[in-house]
Amino acid sequence: MGSMETPPEATGGTVGKALHVLDMVAEKMRPVRFNDVLANSPYPKATLYRLLQTLTTQGLLSYDEERQTYAPGMRLVRLAHSAWRQSSLAPVARPFLDALSQEVGETIHLAQIDHGQVLYVDKRNAAQPVEMFSQAGKVGPGYCTGVGKAMMAFLKPADQEQAIQNQSFFRHTEHTLTNADALRSEFAEIREEGVAYDREEHEPGIICIAAPILSSNSRVIGALSITTTTHKYSLEALNELRPLLLNAANEIAQAAENWQFPSS
Repeated sequence: MGSMETPPEATGGTVGKALHVLDMVAEKMRPVRFNDVLANSPYPKATLYRLLQTLTTQGLLSYDEERQTYAPGMRLVRLAHSAWRQSSLAPVARPFLDALSQEVGETIHLAQIDHGQVLYVDKRNAAQPVEMFSQAGKVGPGYCTGVGKAMMAFLKPADQEQAIQNQSFFRHTEHTLTNADALRSEFAEIREEGVAYDREEHEPGIICIAAPILSSNSRVIGALSITTTTHKYSLEALNELRPLLLNAANEIAQAAENWQFPSS
């Protein structure tokens, strides 16, 4: 039986429910059977079936009759490509990520913020890659990542408070900030210094320095980070790359001035 508690994203009428079902299928990262979706669904069986049928008819899901599984459909792929071109910072930032990656030889992340969470939109691996959580297209927490804190620190007060409310404050490591007051305090430091740090807050041994990417009117449009390991760098040594990071973030911001982004 599915959960009887309806999540906030499912309260937007039929469209909201359909999108929630789409999210449930997509987050499995593999084709799923009806019962797989039903197990985590807040909807009655008949309602869930009707929503899946509608999504399939509209091409947002595909259905494999032989395997009896659902997966994201090709219409969704086309929409994703369109969103990537029109709304993602990645296309305009690509040459600057390439240049920064060549210059520092460490992992480079480009991210945007979505309801207080981090969406990684592009990544360049280090010369000697280290396995880590982030990859392009993945969503991560805002409160314990350098890019997340860099973006949230420069949001307008009301947007910042909403972003804070959306954090889970789960303790990933012994260094993770676990409450809103600690996060707000760090935001003041980030605004003063212009950069944020991940001090092994999300993954043990992984550190980063991050800078916000701001429009000419100080709107947050993304963040850029240089990520490495404690085996290679201390935070003090990583900080020596700050000028290169800030310069790349500024170049991306300038290049983005003629780009059309959704309002935050």
